This record gives sequence, C-alpha cells and structure tokens, in this order.
Amino acid sequence: MSNLRVLDLVIIALYLVGMVAVGVYFSRRNVNPEQYSSASGQIPGWAIGLSIYATFLSSNTFLGVPGKAFGTNWNAFVFSLSMPLAAWVGARYFVPFYRSTGEISAYTHLEHRFGSWARTYAVVCFLLTQLARIGSIFFGIALTLQALTGLSMEMIMLVTGVCIIVYTVLGGIEAVIWTEVVQGVIKTFGALLILYLIVDNMPGGLAKVMEVGQQHDKFSLGGFAPDFTQSTFWVVLLYGFFINLNNFGVDQNYVQRYHTAASAKQAAKSIWLCVWLYVPASLLFFVIGSALFAYYQVHPELIEAVKLKVAAEKLPLTATAAQISQTAAQLVPADYGDKVMPHFMVTKIPSGFVGLIVSAILSAAMSTISSGMNASATVFTADIYERYFHKAKLSGRQMLRALHLGTVVVGLLGMGTGIAMIGVKSVLDVWWELSGIFAAGMLGLFLLGVISRQTGNAEALTATAIGVLVILWMTFSSKLPEGLAAFRNPLHKSMIIVVGTLTIFLVGLLLARLRRNGALQEALEPAKHSVY
Repeated sequence: MSNLRVLDLVIIALYLVGMVAVGVYFSRRNVNPEQYSSASGQIPGWAIGLSIYATFLSSNTFLGVPGKAFGTNWNAFVFSLSMPLAAWVGARYFVPFYRSTGEISAYTHLEHRFGSWARTYAVVCFLLTQLARIGSIFFGIALTLQALTGLSMEMIMLVTGVCIIVYTVLGGIEAVIWTEVVQGVIKTFGALLILYLIVDNMPGGLAKVMEVGQQHDKFSLGGFAPDFTQSTFWVVLLYGFFINLNNFGVDQNYVQRYHTAASAKQAAKSIWLCVWLYVPASLLFFVIGSALFAYYQVHPELIEAVKLKVAAEKLPLTATAAQISQTAAQLVPADYGDKVMPHFMVTKIPSGFVGLIVSAILSAAMSTISSGMNASATVFTADIYERYFHKAKLSGRQMLRALHLGTVVVGLLGMGTGIAMIGVKSVLDVWWELSGIFAAGMLGLFLLGVISRQTGNAEALTATAIGVLVILWMTFSSKLPEGLAAFRNPLHKSMIIVVGTLTIFLVGLLLARLRRNGALQEALEPAKHSVY
C-alpha cells in the first residue's frame, strides 16, 4: 500500500514529465553524431562542472553514504578527501591529452599505442563498470520507492528506467548535461531539507546529534595505523585516489564531457568546480547518517519496524513471528543502514516534502544513469560496432541509430543488473567492490600507455595478463577452502584497484626495461669481440 500522498505523487509525476520534456526539446538539435555525443563543444565550463558533480552525487551517495555512516562511521568520507589530488592530475595531464587527440572515445589511444586488444579490453572493463554502477543505482532507487509506494522493486526499476531511456535517447549528451545541472541543485536542496527535518525532530537538536555521535565514535575517519587488511584511513585514501584518478582520467563519462567544453581551460575548470562542490556535499550526507543514528538512539522503539522487516527478508517465508523477532534482536546497525532513511521519510516527513525528496533521489539516480548510458552507447558505437561489425565508415544517420540502440540496450542491461542485486546488504559496498575490480585493469593499462613510451605491445599484453590474474586472485581467493587458507588474499578488498593497477603498470615498466637491457647487451656484443 502506498505511503505517498496525492501532493507527493503529483510532484514526482511533474518531475518525471519534465525530464522527458527536456529530452524532447533537445532532440530537435541532434541532427548529427557530433551534436549527440559532444554537443559540438558548446557547453560552458560551469555547466559541465555541475554535470560532473551531479554524476558523482548519485543515489549511491544519497542513500548508501547515510546508510554507511549510520551503520559504521565516517571512514568512507576519506574517499572524498582523496579527490583534490586526483583532480589535479586529471586537470593538469588528462584534459590536455584528450583535447589534443580529438577522439570522442577515451580508448582509441590504446589501440594506437598497443593494438586492438588493448582498446577492446579497456572498453569491456568500462562497460562492465557502467553496468555495475547503473545496476547499483537502480537498486538504490527501488529500495527507497518500495518503502514509499508498496510497489515491487522490479516494477519501480522498469518505470524509472523507461523514463531515463526516453530522455537520454532523445536528448543526447546536451540533454544529459543540462538536466544534470538542474538535478545537481535539486539533490543538494533535498539533502539540506532531510538534515533540517531530522534535526528539527530531534530533542536537543544538533547538539544532541554531536553528543550521541561522539559517544558511539561515529565521526571516526578510521585507524591511522599502516594496516592494509582493514578499512583504515590509508586504505580508503588509496582506494579513493585510484578510483578518482580512473574517473577523471579514463572513465568515458567524464572524458566525453571534456570534449563538450569550448576549450581545455574550461574543461579543467569543470573538474575543480566538481571537487569543490562534491567534498562538502558528501560531508553533508555523512552528517545525515550520523543524525539519523542519533535520532533512532533517542527513539529506539521507532527502528523496530525496520529491524523486523530486514529480519523477515533474511528468513524463509515459513518463519514464525518469534523467529523473526529473535533474528531482529541480533541485527547490528550495519545490517539495516540502507533502510533507515526511507523509513524516516515514510514516518516523519510531511506531505509535499516527501515528493520533493523523492524527486531529489530520482534526480541523483537519473543523472548518473543517463550519463552512463550515453557514454556507454558512445563507446559501444565507436569502439565495438564501428570497429568490428561495420568496417566501412558509418554515415551520420547510421551512427545516430547505433547510438540510440546502444543507449536502449545499456539501459535494459542496467535494469537487469539492478534486479540481480536485490537483497544485498549495502549498496555502497557493492558498488565500491565492483568498481574497484573492473577499473583496476583499465587504469593500469592506460597509465602504462601514457607514461611509459618504451613499453611495447608484448610487454603491455603480458603485464595486463599478470594484472588480471592478480585481480582475480584478490577477488575470489577468499572462497578457498580452509586447507588453502594460506593462499587467500590478506589485504582489504578496497586494495584490489590499488594492487591491480600497480601490478600492470610496474610489470610493464620492468619488462620494457629488461627488453631494453637485452637489446643494449646485444648491441655491445660486437664491440666487445672487436676489442679482442
């Protein structure tokens, strides 16, 4: 049964219709593939920066971050603290590089550098990353709206997915960017509204939130010991730097936006605008999570319904009320963190405000999904379809059709991935783990191609193969039987992208150096014999 009132439903419906209308409006301007994929380089830098900010501020942030802060502490905020350094590298080196190539795909350079295998490998990693991202975001939308509407999560994903596909297919990258500008504002306002309503309902206000948070160590950034087996400050900092370096330097979602700017300077400014907006905004969501924790500590009776629901989902349908209650009593905050904000919205937010906040959550999801769909369609068309299935140069009309079809297919696959995620405990954990696995190989290969001019095709292929084996071992070795426990990965799972990236990069450098030393040795041999 729906918990949304008529006013809330009207606000949400108007928002969805408005987003589709934006796609229809910009569809009149998409007369060629260049306009569809890069807006012919006419987007101002401030709009691109807000667009990148909106992409970062996905529903994984909107729901996963408060859930993480509720269940643990502020350790995950260290991810945001790593952004400025990665942004400096992106603005200083990657933006000029991509602008100079003129290639809309981030991965064309890899074929020029190492061959078609490198381009295809990076594209596959990127597409898998996008499916994981889009799926986790669809799951996040459904998790919230199910609590509010009573509809099945599958139905929610289908309805929202169709709306996103329609305006993305019609409007192209220009519609994506301008809707993200609006969505970025809506998201930020929605987060501030949620925090205000929590504090307003909290006896003692913000001072009580701080008191409860300090008592339960909710503001900790993690341990500072050099321990890479736990989620310490340093593990999250390294993970954040490598993921953000992948975002600003290799991810087609961001690279494609660099081409929409009028100049490299405008593109670089867009990165910094994103960082200066996202870091305080992400802190806001951690404050929301801590405020929710304090609120339910003061009102523990109000969280019982959430705990009973989570317990019921863990048990068979035949479980008795006593079994459900017993399981609920054993749950810890990390088990139900993602369910807390939807519960607060249902029970404590007035009519009308719920519609605004749901629209903010939808905007958080739609911006990231639409940009991921557009970028994936561009990569699929340029790097797979045109490269392998249509040897002749595509005409403008053929390219547009391929881009439209690619957008629809990625959207449908993303919905399927979201449905497959139903039942996971933490949407943020799932996204972090999957993104680290897929991004590691892509980033390592790209850095090898850009930084090491001496590394050849054979060394890059060997290094990538070794790196993939290391990534697979780090990912799946935890499933080894007890008899092989000594061969399990001892590091925290967030270190996969760090170790995987460095393995490919360093092994590639080492192999190139060995080849050069061997060639030098051969060159010296004749001279050596001539002396004697």
